[in-house]
Amino acid sequence: TMPDPSFDATETRAAFDTLAGLMDQLNDKGLALDTLSMGMSGDYETAIRLGATHVRVGSALFGPRDYP
Repeated sequence: TMPDPSFDATETRAAFDTLAGLMDQLNDKGLALDTLSMGMSGDYETAIRLGATHVRVGSALFGPRDYP
C-alpha cells in the first residue's frame, strides 16, 4: 500500500498498521500470507517497523523523478 501523499506521519502509520492488522486477521482465518508490501522512500522505516516485507525505495536509490 501507498498512503495518500497528503498524510502526515501519524496517518501514514495508521494506514500501515491497518493493513498489517488485516493481514493478521486473514492469516488467523487460515490463509498463509507472508508478503506485506507497503512503504516508499519517505516512510520505509515506519513500514518495516509495522511488518513490511517489501518496500519501494527507488527515489532513495536513484533520486527523485523528473516529470516534464
